[in-house]
Amino acid sequence: MKTVFRILLWVGICGGIGSGVSSCRPDPLDDLTPEESQVFITNHDRSVNFANYKTFSLPDSVVEVSNDRQQLSMTGIEQPFLDRLAQTLTSRGYQRVSRSDSADLGVAVMRVNNSYVGVSSMPFSPYYLDYWGYGGLGGFGGFNPYYPNYYSFYEVSDTYWLIQLIDLKNANTASQELNVIWQAQIRGTGIFDAASVDSIITNVFDQSAYLRANQ
Repeated sequence: MKTVFRILLWVGICGGIGSGVSSCRPDPLDDLTPEESQVFITNHDRSVNFANYKTFSLPDSVVEVSNDRQQLSMTGIEQPFLDRLAQTLTSRGYQRVSRSDSADLGVAVMRVNNSYVGVSSMPFSPYYLDYWGYGGLGGFGGFNPYYPNYYSFYEVSDTYWLIQLIDLKNANTASQELNVIWQAQIRGTGIFDAASVDSIITNVFDQSAYLRANQ
């Protein structure tokens, strides 16, 4: 699938030059508001004419993805998010139909919350012996010291919204495959706050002017 990526990111930059070293004080990221930290990434199949689609089906729940586990989620933030998404698609000329009716587009909304645990190795190099004048690989009087590796563990959390538009109109019945023709990732601080829903959806669709049924 041919895709195009557009990223909207606001950043603050500060710089200083002294003794050949650039520095910032304080850290500019600390001064960003939640809205300024948010990143919106949209992809779409450039071969698709979105005006050829007229209806969409949107479930009344969100899929929560956590590593290899998936479950339906309907907490306080999900319903306003789904409502605002449906309103925006309707304003673009698409008509929402019930799940029992045939639709041109399927809309999937996922709340991703993945956590990864990793390990890094910090080996002690025998070359360090040269630093103290012990002959490098020669060791101590013919003895070769044992150099253990030191390990550190870390955990990374990856949380974001993922919205996908799926082509139900042109389903491949032979392979039972459905094509994702548009998707958006929403990352940053405050993206799961109810107060951010309107601005999040607005920014996503501002980047997707082609996404209209009435072009």
